Amino acid sequence: MSTQITSLKKSPKERVPMRGGTPGRKTPQALEVRDLYVKLGGRPVLQGVDLAVAQGELMGLVGPNGAGKTTLMRSILGLLKPESGEILVAGMSGKATRHMIGYVPQRHEFAWNFPVDVQGVVLTGRAAMIGLGRRARVEDYAATMRALARVNMSDLATRPVAELSGGQRQRVLIARALATEPAILLLDEPFTGLDVPNQEDLAELFLRLANQGSSLLMSTHDLAQATATCQRLSLINRRVIAVGAPQELRHPEPWIETFRLRRGSPLLKTVGLGDVEVEA
Repeated sequence: MSTQITSLKKSPKERVPMRGGTPGRKTPQALEVRDLYVKLGGRPVLQGVDLAVAQGELMGLVGPNGAGKTTLMRSILGLLKPESGEILVAGMSGKATRHMIGYVPQRHEFAWNFPVDVQGVVLTGRAAMIGLGRRARVEDYAATMRALARVNMSDLATRPVAELSGGQRQRVLIARALATEPAILLLDEPFTGLDVPNQEDLAELFLRLANQGSSLLMSTHDLAQATATCQRLSLINRRVIAVGAPQELRHPEPWIETFRLRRGSPLLKTVGLGDVEVEA
């Protein structure tokens, strides 16, 4: 797979791709965001964002609070209308992509005390496909069980969700998003509130899903986990500052620019750059 590090301070002609993978091989794109501009309340939030996630890739989306990560995800989901730009899912746009995007919200956004079992929650992921007032079909239940199998939760299908641990609840939300067999899976801060063992279990799950062909775009503030897990990272602060594999983002400058850090910030140590000399 080809990788690229870019800085949008430069013009497109000045962007130099770092090449790798199989020469001449064109990697299919599960998600493409092209020159996206979004305003909220008349204020620019995203400015000329370009982003691509390949089939079978786990990409991390990292940046400070207010950088536009949530706005980008809401735009991909079709919940916000951009000022300009294009969003393609598996080469398609608009209503055709409605069932091609899986979304995993933060755990606190779900009512876990609701009297429903694991299978019932995952089945709700197919609600739009089933249709309002219609009964789930055999294929809907089959898709639900396939999704549970992919997150290793088949044996808990009939357990009430109120009895689940934090890590198990997160897997249920992932299975719900997988129930439609989407082209791209959006993960919103999946590690928040989990202890280290559960974070590591989730990271292994995400890599396994990617190896099985799923494409994942993960927004996270956990920089250590992101650099250890993601195949590529996109550093964003209203625009994309840099994109590349973690080992390619070994210069402090894009991190300093993205997070507006001072030189010598402890955050640089979090991503393994504490001993790297910063250019004056």
